[in-house]
Amino acid sequence: MNRAHLVRAGRRQRAGRETGSATVELTIATPLLVAVLVFVAVIVHRGVDARLRLDDAAHQAARAASLARSPVAATTAADTTATQALADAGIVCDHMTIATDTARFAPGGVVTVTVGCTVSHNDALFVGIPGHRQLTATFTSPVDTWRATTSADG
Repeated sequence: MNRAHLVRAGRRQRAGRETGSATVELTIATPLLVAVLVFVAVIVHRGVDARLRLDDAAHQAARAASLARSPVAATTAADTTATQALADAGIVCDHMTIATDTARFAPGGVVTVTVGCTVSHNDALFVGIPGHRQLTATFTSPVDTWRATTSADG
């Protein structure tokens, strides 16, 4: 055998040993990448779901406030409705704020409710993600033009 033939044979042997290494690496990496994507999707879904439910709670609270007969009753109705709507939706707030603007509470006016909720990520996928996220939703509802209202005191 000549030297060139031996060199080619050595190259073929080295190339043969490395054949399939990319396949093995891909086989090992794919489940890890899929797990990361699923984890991210779950976290994004939780945020979107909480946002939608918070928007719904603000809508329900503003509607309940607009049906009240006085600004004090409107504030009470908004607080009660928002708290109940979030509880029914399964949203647990570490800290919740409900602000009801009744400055224009009169027939033909509007009432605005802002609901704030601090949502924790600690229970996500059993591994826990440190931190929290502050979500806020605002909704304005008209007060019926023909609605009878009582004094501002209530």
